[in-house]
Amino acid sequence: IEPGQSVAFVGSSGAGKSTLLNLLPRFYDPTAGKMKLDEWDFRHIRLKDLRRHIALVLQESVILPTNIAENIAYGCPGATQEEIREAARLAGASAFIEALPKGYLTQLNDAGLNLSGGQRQRIALARALLTKAPIVVLDEPTSALDSNHEQIVTETLNSLKGKRTVVLVSHRIGTVMGCDRICVLARGTIVEQGNHQELIRLGGIYASMAKQQRHADSPIYPEAA
Repeated sequence: IEPGQSVAFVGSSGAGKSTLLNLLPRFYDPTAGKMKLDEWDFRHIRLKDLRRHIALVLQESVILPTNIAENIAYGCPGATQEEIREAARLAGASAFIEALPKGYLTQLNDAGLNLSGGQRQRIALARALLTKAPIVVLDEPTSALDSNHEQIVTETLNSLKGKRTVVLVSHRIGTVMGCDRICVLARGTIVEQGNHQELIRLGGIYASMAKQQRHADSPIYPEAA
Protein backbone atom coordinates (compact mmCIF):
# COMPACT_ATOMS: atom_id res chain seq x y z
CA ILE A 1 0.00 0.00 0.00
CA GLU A 2 1.57 3.27 -1.12
CA PRO A 3 1.41 6.44 1.04
CA GLY A 4 -1.80 8.35 0.40
CA GLN A 5 -3.63 5.37 -1.12
CA SER A 6 -7.02 4.16 0.05
CA VAL A 7 -7.34 0.38 0.11
CA ALA A 8 -10.42 -1.59 1.14
CA PHE A 9 -10.82 -5.23 2.12
CA VAL A 10 -14.16 -6.94 1.56
CA GLY A 11 -15.35 -10.51 1.91
CA SER A 12 -17.74 -12.76 3.77
CA SER A 13 -17.58 -13.41 7.52
CA GLY A 14 -14.52 -15.47 8.43
CA ALA A 15 -12.55 -14.37 5.36
CA GLY A 16 -9.81 -12.77 7.47
CA LYS A 17 -10.74 -9.06 7.35
CA SER A 18 -10.71 -8.39 11.09
CA THR A 19 -7.60 -10.52 11.55
CA LEU A 20 -5.78 -8.35 9.04
CA LEU A 21 -6.86 -5.12 10.76
CA ASN A 22 -5.70 -6.45 14.13
CA LEU A 23 -2.23 -7.00 12.69
CA LEU A 24 -1.87 -3.36 11.61
CA PRO A 25 -1.71 -1.79 15.12
CA ARG A 26 0.11 -4.94 16.25
CA PHE A 27 -2.52 -6.31 18.59
CA TYR A 28 -0.76 -9.53 17.69
CA ASP A 29 2.00 -10.62 15.33
CA PRO A 30 1.71 -12.80 12.22
CA THR A 31 2.64 -16.46 12.66
CA ALA A 32 4.28 -16.38 9.22
CA GLY A 33 5.53 -13.58 7.00
CA LYS A 34 6.00 -9.97 8.06
CA MET A 35 4.11 -6.71 8.46
CA LYS A 36 6.25 -3.74 7.39
CA LEU A 37 6.05 0.04 7.66
CA ASP A 38 8.25 1.32 4.86
CA GLU A 39 11.01 -1.32 5.08
CA TRP A 40 10.82 -1.76 8.85
CA ASP A 41 9.43 -4.96 10.34
CA PHE A 42 6.71 -4.02 12.84
CA ARG A 43 8.49 -6.11 15.48
CA HIS A 44 11.54 -3.84 15.21
CA ILE A 45 9.57 -0.62 15.80
CA ARG A 46 8.71 0.57 19.30
CA LEU A 47 5.03 -0.18 19.86
CA LYS A 48 4.35 3.39 20.98
CA ASP A 49 5.91 4.81 17.81
CA LEU A 50 4.08 2.36 15.55
CA ARG A 51 0.68 3.13 17.05
CA ARG A 52 1.32 6.87 16.92
CA HIS A 53 1.29 6.49 13.12
CA ILE A 54 -2.06 4.69 13.08
CA ALA A 55 -5.51 6.09 13.90
CA LEU A 56 -7.92 3.24 14.54
CA VAL A 57 -11.72 3.37 14.21
CA LEU A 58 -13.31 0.14 15.39
CA GLN A 59 -16.82 -1.08 14.71
CA GLU A 60 -17.58 -0.78 18.44
CA SER A 61 -16.17 2.64 19.21
CA VAL A 62 -14.75 3.54 22.61
CA ILE A 63 -16.66 6.48 24.09
CA LEU A 64 -15.49 8.01 27.37
CA PRO A 65 -17.76 9.35 30.15
CA THR A 66 -16.88 12.98 29.48
CA ASN A 67 -18.13 15.67 27.10
CA ILE A 68 -18.20 15.39 23.32
CA ALA A 69 -15.33 17.83 22.73
CA GLU A 70 -13.03 15.92 25.09
CA ASN A 71 -14.03 12.63 23.47
CA ILE A 72 -13.03 13.93 20.05
CA ALA A 73 -9.82 15.46 21.40
CA TYR A 74 -8.80 12.31 23.31
CA GLY A 75 -6.13 11.39 20.77
CA CYS A 76 -4.90 14.98 20.47
CA PRO A 77 -5.28 16.72 23.86
CA GLY A 78 -3.79 20.02 22.67
CA ALA A 79 -6.34 20.47 19.88
CA THR A 80 -8.12 23.82 19.62
CA GLN A 81 -11.90 24.17 19.56
CA GLU A 82 -11.68 25.08 15.88
CA GLU A 83 -9.74 21.89 15.12
CA ILE A 84 -12.25 19.81 17.07
CA ARG A 85 -15.16 21.37 15.19
CA GLU A 86 -13.46 20.84 11.83
CA ALA A 87 -12.82 17.16 12.61
CA ALA A 88 -16.47 16.78 13.60
CA ARG A 89 -17.57 18.46 10.37
CA LEU A 90 -15.40 16.16 8.27
CA ALA A 91 -16.81 13.13 10.09
CA GLY A 92 -20.40 14.24 9.48
CA ALA A 93 -20.95 14.72 13.22
CA SER A 94 -21.21 18.52 13.52
CA ALA A 95 -24.93 18.77 12.68
CA PHE A 96 -26.17 16.47 15.43
CA ILE A 97 -23.67 17.83 17.98
CA GLU A 98 -24.63 21.46 17.37
CA ALA A 99 -28.33 20.54 17.62
CA LEU A 100 -27.81 19.37 21.22
CA PRO A 101 -28.65 21.94 23.96
CA LYS A 102 -25.05 22.03 25.22
CA GLY A 103 -23.40 21.27 21.87
CA TYR A 104 -19.81 20.10 22.22
CA LEU A 105 -20.06 20.37 26.02
CA THR A 106 -22.79 17.71 26.15
CA GLN A 107 -21.84 15.12 28.76
CA LEU A 108 -21.83 11.53 27.53
CA ASN A 109 -22.76 8.49 29.57
CA ASP A 110 -20.40 5.60 30.07
CA ALA A 111 -19.93 3.96 26.64
CA GLY A 112 -21.91 6.84 25.10
CA LEU A 113 -25.25 5.15 25.69
CA ASN A 114 -27.08 8.46 25.38
CA LEU A 115 -26.07 8.54 21.70
CA SER A 116 -27.13 6.33 18.81
CA GLY A 117 -24.68 3.84 17.32
CA GLY A 118 -24.25 6.06 14.27
CA GLN A 119 -23.52 9.12 16.41
CA ARG A 120 -20.90 7.23 18.42
CA GLN A 121 -19.28 6.06 15.18
CA ARG A 122 -19.03 9.59 13.82
CA ILE A 123 -17.43 10.85 17.05
CA ALA A 124 -14.87 8.04 16.81
CA LEU A 125 -14.13 8.98 13.20
CA ALA A 126 -13.73 12.64 14.17
CA ARG A 127 -11.26 11.58 16.88
CA ALA A 128 -9.22 9.60 14.35
CA LEU A 129 -9.15 12.48 11.87
CA LEU A 130 -8.06 14.93 14.57
CA THR A 131 -4.97 12.89 15.46
CA LYS A 132 -3.46 13.60 12.01
CA ALA A 133 -1.90 10.12 12.07
CA PRO A 134 -0.68 9.32 8.53
CA ILE A 135 -2.48 5.94 8.49
CA VAL A 136 -6.20 5.66 9.21
CA VAL A 137 -7.56 2.14 9.79
CA LEU A 138 -11.32 1.64 9.84
CA ASP A 139 -13.38 -1.45 10.66
CA GLU A 140 -16.89 -1.19 9.16
CA PRO A 141 -16.99 2.63 9.56
CA THR A 142 -20.50 2.98 8.12
CA SER A 143 -22.17 -0.15 9.51
CA ALA A 144 -24.29 1.82 12.01
CA LEU A 145 -25.14 4.70 9.66
CA ASP A 146 -28.16 5.37 7.49
CA SER A 147 -27.63 5.87 3.75
CA ASN A 148 -27.38 9.67 4.02
CA HIS A 149 -24.69 9.62 6.69
CA GLU A 150 -22.92 6.75 4.97
CA GLN A 151 -22.55 9.02 1.98
CA ILE A 152 -21.17 11.84 4.16
CA VAL A 153 -18.56 9.56 5.76
CA THR A 154 -17.68 8.01 2.39
CA GLU A 155 -17.08 11.47 0.92
CA THR A 156 -14.84 12.23 3.91
CA LEU A 157 -12.79 9.09 3.29
CA ASN A 158 -12.49 9.93 -0.41
CA SER A 159 -11.29 13.44 0.48
CA LEU A 160 -8.36 11.92 2.39
CA LYS A 161 -6.81 10.51 -0.78
CA GLY A 162 -3.26 11.70 -1.14
CA LYS A 163 -3.33 13.10 2.42
CA ARG A 164 -3.65 9.98 4.56
CA THR A 165 -3.19 6.31 3.89
CA VAL A 166 -6.61 4.73 4.46
CA VAL A 167 -7.13 1.02 5.11
CA LEU A 168 -10.71 -0.05 5.65
CA VAL A 169 -12.85 -3.13 6.02
CA SER A 170 -16.47 -2.92 4.97
CA HIS A 171 -19.20 -5.13 3.57
CA ARG A 172 -20.95 -2.10 2.05
CA ILE A 173 -20.08 -1.46 -1.58
CA GLY A 174 -21.04 2.22 -1.30
CA THR A 175 -18.30 2.71 1.30
CA VAL A 176 -15.50 1.08 -0.68
CA MET A 177 -16.28 1.87 -4.32
CA GLY A 178 -14.25 5.09 -4.31
CA CYS A 179 -11.08 3.41 -2.99
CA ASP A 180 -7.94 3.23 -5.13
CA ARG A 181 -7.82 -0.52 -4.65
CA ILE A 182 -10.30 -3.07 -3.35
CA CYS A 183 -9.12 -6.49 -2.21
CA VAL A 184 -11.58 -9.37 -1.92
CA LEU A 185 -10.62 -11.85 0.80
CA ALA A 186 -11.67 -15.49 0.97
CA ARG A 187 -10.24 -18.00 3.48
CA GLY A 188 -7.46 -15.61 4.41
CA THR A 189 -6.31 -15.04 0.84
CA ILE A 190 -6.77 -12.15 -1.61
CA VAL A 191 -8.74 -13.72 -4.47
CA GLU A 192 -9.63 -10.54 -6.41
CA GLN A 193 -8.25 -7.01 -6.46
CA GLY A 194 -8.65 -3.86 -8.50
CA ASN A 195 -10.74 -0.70 -8.44
CA HIS A 196 -14.54 -0.78 -8.41
CA GLN A 197 -15.01 -0.72 -12.17
CA GLU A 198 -12.35 -3.37 -12.78
CA LEU A 199 -13.93 -5.72 -10.27
CA ILE A 200 -17.42 -5.17 -11.68
CA ARG A 201 -16.12 -6.09 -15.14
CA LEU A 202 -14.42 -9.16 -13.70
CA GLY A 203 -17.83 -10.53 -12.76
CA GLY A 204 -16.60 -12.42 -9.69
CA ILE A 205 -17.28 -12.29 -5.95
CA TYR A 206 -17.21 -8.48 -5.73
CA ALA A 207 -19.57 -8.05 -8.68
CA SER A 208 -21.96 -10.50 -7.05
CA MET A 209 -21.85 -8.51 -3.77
CA ALA A 210 -22.55 -5.28 -5.68
CA LYS A 211 -25.48 -6.87 -7.50
CA GLN A 212 -27.02 -8.03 -4.23
CA GLN A 213 -26.78 -4.56 -2.70
CA ARG A 214 -27.72 -2.36 -5.66
CA HIS A 215 -31.51 -2.70 -5.37
CA ALA A 216 -31.70 -1.75 -1.70
CA ASP A 217 -29.20 1.09 -2.04
CA SER A 218 -29.54 2.23 -5.64
CA PRO A 219 -29.12 5.99 -4.85
CA ILE A 220 -25.64 5.24 -3.46
CA TYR A 221 -24.52 2.48 -5.81
CA PRO A 222 -25.37 3.72 -9.30
CA GLU A 223 -22.16 2.31 -10.75
CA ALA A 224 -22.79 -1.16 -9.39
CA ALA A 225 -25.57 -1.80 -11.89
